[in-house]
Amino acid sequence: MTIAACAALVERGDPDRFLAVMAAPAEVRAQLVPLYAFNLEVARAAWVTDEPLIAAMRLQWWRDVVANAASGAARAHEVAGPLHDLIRDFGLPVEVMDTLIEARVWDAGREPFAGQAEFDGYIEATGAGLMWLAARALGAPEAAEAAVRDYGWAAGLAGFLRAVPELEARGRVPLPAGSSVSDLAASGLKRLAQARAGRRTVPKEAAYALLAGWQTEAILTAAAKDPAALHEGRLAPSEFRRRGGLLWQAFAGRW
Repeated sequence: MTIAACAALVERGDPDRFLAVMAAPAEVRAQLVPLYAFNLEVARAAWVTDEPLIAAMRLQWWRDVVANAASGAARAHEVAGPLHDLIRDFGLPVEVMDTLIEARVWDAGREPFAGQAEFDGYIEATGAGLMWLAARALGAPEAAEAAVRDYGWAAGLAGFLRAVPELEARGRVPLPAGSSVSDLAASGLKRLAQARAGRRTVPKEAAYALLAGWQTEAILTAAAKDPAALHEGRLAPSEFRRRGGLLWQAFAGRW
């Protein structure tokens, strides 16, 4: 149950967030890695089995881990143990984690989103929720929540749009009925602009949590301009722009 074990999981299963962690100062990585490992474990719960019931049991196990963190003993698990310590030491809001886990029930099913509101709520719970947890772990005050969640929502949408081809290949209907790729991307860019308008509420040390969204603007802009790029898997920026953008955001502190 070590931070190194969590880091190894993130490196293998979520390489973009791993790069973001490595671009942050060494002293804050221990707060970010358990959260990202937890997110990875929850996100893949639905994809390691074809049985929705088994996926639901896996998700419930994580809900129990989170619920017990404030008062119970840590579980002997390579992610649950460090996560327990993180929740306890930094007073992370367990209700945000629980909402994140609950949202992943959609992943375990085969039904499309009931509508735009359900889709937006899914992105809020997963993308915005995770980024707010990361920012809180780095000391973000309550006043920063709106800006951080706006940025996390935009980043979560960008990540989800990149995953659409894979979701469709697995037989899912990932986008809400009646929505267009360009409109979804525009809504993400709007949330990104709102986040930047509130930039001053996010202290420098907490802004390292936002490094995970460094590709957001490029992805959403590409989707808005060329919706076909989504289904053709062309949303990701070039490797040079990808790594250069991360370095710029890390050193300049501008997001």
